[in-house]
Amino acid sequence: MTTLSASPAPLDPAAIRTTVETQLYDFLDEQEQAAPDLPELTLFTGLLRDFLTAGGKRIRPLLCVTGWYAITDRPPPPVLWRAAASLEMFHAFALIHDDIMDNSDTRHGHPTAHRALATRHTGRPDAESVGTNTAMLLGDLAMGWSYEFLHSPDITPAQLKVVWPLLNALRTETLVGQYLDLAATGTPTADPEIAWRIIRYKTAKYTVERPLLLGAALAGATGRQLQALSGYALPLGEAFQLRDDLLGVYGDPELTGKSVLDDLREGKQTVLVAMALARASATQQRTLRSRFGNPNLTDTHAAEIRAVLAATGARAATERLISDKYDEAIDALDAADLLPVCSAWLRHFAHTITSRTA
Repeated sequence: MTTLSASPAPLDPAAIRTTVETQLYDFLDEQEQAAPDLPELTLFTGLLRDFLTAGGKRIRPLLCVTGWYAITDRPPPPVLWRAAASLEMFHAFALIHDDIMDNSDTRHGHPTAHRALATRHTGRPDAESVGTNTAMLLGDLAMGWSYEFLHSPDITPAQLKVVWPLLNALRTETLVGQYLDLAATGTPTADPEIAWRIIRYKTAKYTVERPLLLGAALAGATGRQLQALSGYALPLGEAFQLRDDLLGVYGDPELTGKSVLDDLREGKQTVLVAMALARASATQQRTLRSRFGNPNLTDTHAAEIRAVLAATGARAATERLISDKYDEAIDALDAADLLPVCSAWLRHFAHTITSRTA
């Protein structure tokens, strides 16, 4: 695997993203070169390049590198960059499969992988099935390759001992969170407990806590430092998902790259919806029950749902929850024994992702 000649300046998000993307694209090149007798492989590597190039905030690799700099100002070793790139490749797998499960048409303003693959077989009566099945294979390959990043001669057994438990926990938690999401979708209730568990395992741990801890652990963080980072990461991850839930209903598709009808048509169990159901009048309950989760939902019907979410106070309450979770994260950060430059950046990061519009 390509060895990095230089590292980006500490906490330069643009440089970190560029470095991680170089790792990803070089890895895909190497997979093609290692299998000259498999020309079909270029279909998958090409699709992954397109998927990675189409967009994405690179939050997980960015937090992995940030975790390192929270503990030390030493230049990161190759294993940190491998781990950061591994997180983004795993994320590609998760999104590809998530889009299949959610029957989504777009991602980052582009056709989802299974839709793009279906168009390659438009002359076949089973084009949709071929596209979906091939996308499943693409996701499987991305997950396998996410672990391949850690098979390199410049990674020591001691480093792997730190990395594997955190990556394995991330994988297990994410898949459990996805299952909870699938099981609850279409049958929303006024009880927010399942929605909070989905948030914790599918987003808070996966997006914020595990990546941050991975970088910090590789830097030699103490148990107290890791605990403090978790105290910051978990409420911030919850706030991140609460904002995402609002954007899924009220966002601008030109900015988010995703339809504002998808979550409503699927009947996603969210804290937003649970609070609306708990507060709704009988008439409002009927509106939510008849419209929410309807695969043929129209823009007019969606507007009716939004009106109920606002009238019950669920939208405003979700905004307050985001603010409360943000404060909780900042309080944990203020009490943490981290390098000052990193603490300042994590504070800025928390504000950015909780107030975002995309």
